[in-house]
Amino acid sequence: MSKLSVVVITLNEEQNIGRLLDDLSAQTFRDFEVILVDSNSEDRTCEIAASYHDKLPALRIEVMETRGVSLGRNTGANLAQNERLLFLDADVRLESNFLARAITKLEHSGLDVAGVYMGAQDLPLAYRLGYGLFNAGLFLTQFGFPTAVGACIFSTRTIHQRLGGFDEAIVLCEDCDYVKRAAKTWRFRFIPMMFQFDPRRLQQDGFFTMGFTYLKANVRRFFFGEMRNNEMEYKFGHYESK
Repeated sequence: MSKLSVVVITLNEEQNIGRLLDDLSAQTFRDFEVILVDSNSEDRTCEIAASYHDKLPALRIEVMETRGVSLGRNTGANLAQNERLLFLDADVRLESNFLARAITKLEHSGLDVAGVYMGAQDLPLAYRLGYGLFNAGLFLTQFGFPTAVGACIFSTRTIHQRLGGFDEAIVLCEDCDYVKRAAKTWRFRFIPMMFQFDPRRLQQDGFFTMGFTYLKANVRRFFFGEMRNNEMEYKFGHYESK
């Protein structure tokens, strides 16, 4: 199996980062490094992360003075030692065999870049239905107008460099732009797996409001291209922990 570099971006994630690092510590696949890129958090995010050095010896913590989703991912990718990359958000949860299964599927299918579906385990029925619709959209669009969830994307260091990384001028849907550009040259698909993540985004922004926001954003992208002029404002790190 290929060695892996896991890039995690954080901003005031003291309530979530420990859970993700616990999940990474428990992975059955062990040949990976973790690069945590923090956007100058004002809480104990970095302190908590640093306490995992014994469980995750190949853990590196990089603190940026400037905040930004794409900037953080690009910074982490530039520090990566391995070819295969996995970009994660801090509120993601992974089963213990997630990395092993994912890498096996990537290698068997010959995928260069891949998305992962969102899981709704233990969430109310309305959320499960909403996630199901969202995942159906991800499945359908991958064949003609690729989209993805930036909270969990596989790529490679070579492809990332050739793409010029995530577009730091895009505030919303920078993840969709990334896979759309990648799919023009390399093989992109969703692997039949799921990751779990904190539903705080839906709870705080509102289930239907957030769904409509992303629907509107992708319709606009389809007809008018990427949003580089803050047409739909989105603030990194505005979510509070449950």
